Amino acid sequence: MSLADNYQSVVSGIHNDKVTLVAVSKTHSEEKIMEVYDAGCRNFGENKVQEMEKKAAELPKDILWHFVGHLQGNKVKYIAGFVHLIHSVESIKLLIEINKHAAKSNRVVNCLLEMFIAREESKFGLSLQEAVQLLNNPVYKDMKNIKIIGLMGMASNTDDKEQVRKEFRKLKGIFDKIKIEVFPDSPDFNTLSMGMSGDYKIAVEEGSTMVRIGTSIFGERDTGMEGSNTNWS
Repeated sequence: MSLADNYQSVVSGIHNDKVTLVAVSKTHSEEKIMEVYDAGCRNFGENKVQEMEKKAAELPKDILWHFVGHLQGNKVKYIAGFVHLIHSVESIKLLIEINKHAAKSNRVVNCLLEMFIAREESKFGLSLQEAVQLLNNPVYKDMKNIKIIGLMGMASNTDDKEQVRKEFRKLKGIFDKIKIEVFPDSPDFNTLSMGMSGDYKIAVEEGSTMVRIGTSIFGERDTGMEGSNTNWS
């Protein structure tokens, strides 16, 4: 199957036109991205700042770039001027950096809070209590150039589908609770990014509004380019 066929197969497998598909193109070439772009995809995800910056400069300007990796504060300045959505915010310190550089670019940058729902301690993310504390922090409330529009989380890397379903259901519950308690009057808090190549169908069944798909579209990552945590796709 071609990459275009892979993309259309994933779209068909979602069975929900309200779910946004982000094609995770990390380590893959511009040529491969263009194959998926030509099939209709406009949302692409990267987890390395330098790689995303280079691709954004060379590829069509209507691509919406999603940063899905662990973001270091000193790298924010390189993407603040064009990034569509940062999926991986897990500290007030990082939000301060995003807000500062978004202001310099005269933009409001959309962000998701990364929540910890898996069993692996290697994954990043906030607890419900930590997320609520961040959202009630006066420093966050004074920020004018960031907008938190939802949550992101990764399930455990396991073949136990019921464990994965349980973790996604937990994240949906956290999302609903935060929406009611912190964003009751905000239509902008509407994004729940959960589900990757191995579990996106379960994620959609449990309420995901955004899935991050790499391997099922692009195949295995290009080992000739620098990559990182394969759990991102």
